[in-house]
Amino acid sequence: MEEFELAKRLKDNINRVFVGKEDVVEKLLICLFAGGHVLLEDVPGVGKTTLANALARSMQGSFGRIQFTPDTLPGDVTGVSVYNRKTEEFEYRPGAVMNQILLADEINRTSPKTQASLLEAMAEGQVTVDGAVHGLPQPFMVIATQNPIEFIGTYALPEAQLDRFMMRLTIGYPGREEEIRMALQLLKGQTPDRVEVSCSAEEVLHIRDLVSGLLVKESVIGYMDDIISSTRRDERFLLGASPRAFLSLLRASQARAFLQGRDFVKPDDVKAIAPDVLLHRLVPSSEAKIRKENSVEILNALIRQVKVPIE
Repeated sequence: MEEFELAKRLKDNINRVFVGKEDVVEKLLICLFAGGHVLLEDVPGVGKTTLANALARSMQGSFGRIQFTPDTLPGDVTGVSVYNRKTEEFEYRPGAVMNQILLADEINRTSPKTQASLLEAMAEGQVTVDGAVHGLPQPFMVIATQNPIEFIGTYALPEAQLDRFMMRLTIGYPGREEEIRMALQLLKGQTPDRVEVSCSAEEVLHIRDLVSGLLVKESVIGYMDDIISSTRRDERFLLGASPRAFLSLLRASQARAFLQGRDFVKPDDVKAIAPDVLLHRLVPSSEAKIRKENSVEILNALIRQVKVPIE
């Protein structure tokens, strides 16, 4: 399959500059091909910006980066209307969102009003400025980052915005061999800004269309719904997975099947990516917090209890 080889080439190209985290790169591409957005939650210095930049360069897409601070305004994100004296009309000046890959760095450091300026873009692929609708360049993807350690001067993302992210991923520290390889690459001048182009944005859009048409049997769809429903019934979760979470799980499963070289979705695809798709959307109850029950363990136990369909 030509498209599969194209995706494999894109993945290998990113892995050459983003060393030792093949699983993270694969999940990032799952979100890209499924039309989703990613929240990278990790400590500083593990390569979150490098990963986003490498993806944009590899697919020859436009890259925008906005460093969120408490004084960042919604207009910095969406753009503003500026009055032109010569034409006596208002002109739209694009914001950082007018890029195919947008890195929203430290998104929890800005005010809720500015955070909310991304909601329309993430859900509908457009922004509205002074009543005028502006479509975003496609494929469009938000890669947001936040530091899970620092809480002073931050604004926690509300559940409605967390639900817009298809996956929440953590990168983690590299192993000893990977870290040494990173140092050797730096000494040789192999920096992330020299990453090669593997495909075009148009080819990514073509892969998206292909992924959306992958076969998903009704029994597998039922399996996904059983997992989603179990999070809503369990009293240890105050808030279960939403219908948007179900659709995200469906699309992500299709994208994973594609990256595995198949044209149909297996229950194994669902199980492999369900925690990354669902965990950030689930809110544990007060009783669960008091008992110090782990949301990861609760969800994994629920998934194990759901009957797997026989293929």
